[in-house]
Parts: sequence; structure tokens; C-alpha cells
Amino acid sequence: MCAQAAPYDGSVPNVTPADAVAAVRNPLAFIAARWTPNPRTVQRAALAALVMSVVIVVTGGAVRLTGSGLGCPTWPKCTADSLTTTSEMGLHGVIEFGNRMLTYALCAAVGWAIIAARSEKPYRRSLTRLGWAQFWVVMGNAVLGGIVVLVGLNPYTVAAHFLLSSALIAIATVMWQRTREGDGVPRPLVGKVVQQLVWVLVGVTVLLIAVGTVVTGTGPHAGDSSDVPRMHLPMGMGWEDVSKVHAVLAWIVVTLTFALWFVLKAVDAPKGPLHRTRELFVVLLSQGVLGYVQYFTNLPEILVGAHMFGSCLVWIGTLRVLLALRERPEGVVDVPGPAAEAALTRA
Repeated sequence: MCAQAAPYDGSVPNVTPADAVAAVRNPLAFIAARWTPNPRTVQRAALAALVMSVVIVVTGGAVRLTGSGLGCPTWPKCTADSLTTTSEMGLHGVIEFGNRMLTYALCAAVGWAIIAARSEKPYRRSLTRLGWAQFWVVMGNAVLGGIVVLVGLNPYTVAAHFLLSSALIAIATVMWQRTREGDGVPRPLVGKVVQQLVWVLVGVTVLLIAVGTVVTGTGPHAGDSSDVPRMHLPMGMGWEDVSKVHAVLAWIVVTLTFALWFVLKAVDAPKGPLHRTRELFVVLLSQGVLGYVQYFTNLPEILVGAHMFGSCLVWIGTLRVLLALRERPEGVVDVPGPAAEAALTRA
């Protein structure tokens, strides 16, 4: 005969007043002391933050391409009297406000990555710092996005907004990679000459992305409205001149990538760097074809948006090539973790 269960008395099991105080004082340490995610959970959390950092870039481009940059004409409210969009603001208001709401989804993804990294055992300070770095970049970019609205989509602030988003993608990519390797001292898989070649590739890619923001700031889609100011370039340079510079830089990146693949094959490099380089080469070719198609078809909005997504993939692919040049074995990590967590464990 089964024993009758005791009636529920309404209390919360295993939570003392001291636990409640500790949770308020340091919620991350409180969670970490009571939850240990498996490595795959941490990897997925880092990947989610990376995916959302790309999504926010693509949706931000959609805001510009649909002419919705001032759909909410002020910040942090949508209008002077309303925190949210109103029916009078139409579709542009919905698009702009929707992109603002996606910032909260990005914050949630970054927060999940921070919690997962902070709770992993043994504690890895490097992962947690990468998560917090993403958080502060997101906060900074949110403020910068507000400034973009307040200054009427000034093209220089728009360019800075995109470049800071690229920095966020870089940090998220590094964190995702770090979740899949140890904390030992990095061991190079290729020689110094190859490493230098890859750093040149990274530098030219950064320049390519930066010039791409100038193409946007001078081109017909710098807000999709004649009321939005364009960048004024020296020496009478126009949009088509900057586009040609952008194309030359793209070909340099493609050439460097092909040269890197050839060198890696010649020195019989490990499969990791070879695979990452091949993947980058394919992305670059696809992005190049897309770039020329959009140029010769008068820049249709859908292709411009796809090109922005491709630029994110190029940046991620370049960073993955760089990160593939070394390996990190399991090594000494921060054990047993911060003093706050140790104190919670003793409680």
C-alpha cells in the first residue's frame, strides 16, 4: 500500500533567506552554484548570440532599405508621446519599432551566453569576459542607434553603427570558437609566414567592410530618401568611384584567400585551416557574384539586403580562418571560481 503524500505547505524547498539575499546580491553566482550546463549547452548559447548579432545587422539593413529609419522619429521613445509605434505611423513605424524590439532578443541571447559560460565547470573566466564584452558592445550600439535617429540618419553615425555591429560579430565569433576548445596555451598549426599572410587578409577585410559603409553612405540607399544626407567625399569622388574601390578591395581579399589556400596545401597544413579557407573562398565568390549582379541591376533592395548578410558571413569566415591557425588543448582553468560562488557553495 502506498504511503499518502504529505500535503503541500506552500513553502519553496531548498531556498533559505540567505539564499534569497545571495541571489539578489549576485544572481550569476547564485545560478552557477546550482547549475552546471554541459559543454554543448554552452556552445549553443554562444552560437545563439552570434546568430542574433547577424540578425540584428540584417534587420537594421531592412530598416534602411525600406526607408523606415525615421519610422520612429525620436529615441528612446518611438514618438514624443508614445513608447511604442502608433497606427498613424504606418508600416515604417512598425518596421523601425520591430527592429528596436529585436535588440531585446539580442540582449536575451547574449545574457544566456553569459549565464551558460559563467555556470560552466570548471569556471572559465575568458568565456565569461567575452560574454560581458558582447553585452557592453550591445549597450553601446543601442545608444549609438538612438543617436543615429536623433541626428536624422547622419551617414557617418550610420556607418559607425554598422562597424560597431561588426565588432560585436567578431567577439561573438571568438566566443563561439572558445567554447569548443580548451584553455591551454595556444599552439600554432602553421608557420609564421602563413600567420602573417592571414593577418594581412584580416586587415584588408576590415578595410573592405569599412569602405562598404562609405559605398552605402554615398549611394542611393543611404536611408532610401532624398531627405537623408549623403557622405561628401574629397577630390570629387562619387558613389561609383567608391564602389570601384570596394570592388578592388574585394578582389584583393579573394586573391589573398586563394593564395592562402595554395600555401596551406603546399606546406601540408592540417585540415582545419584548409577547410576554413575553402569555406571563406566559396563565401567570397558568392558575395562577389551577388555584388556585381546588384550593381548592374540598379541595386534592388532585396539584393542589397542579401549583400549585407553576405558581408557578415565574409567577416565571420575570415575570423574563423584566423582562429583555425592554432589549437588550444585542455589546460589549467580558474578553479574553483570566484569567491562569491565559493561562498554560496559553503552556505
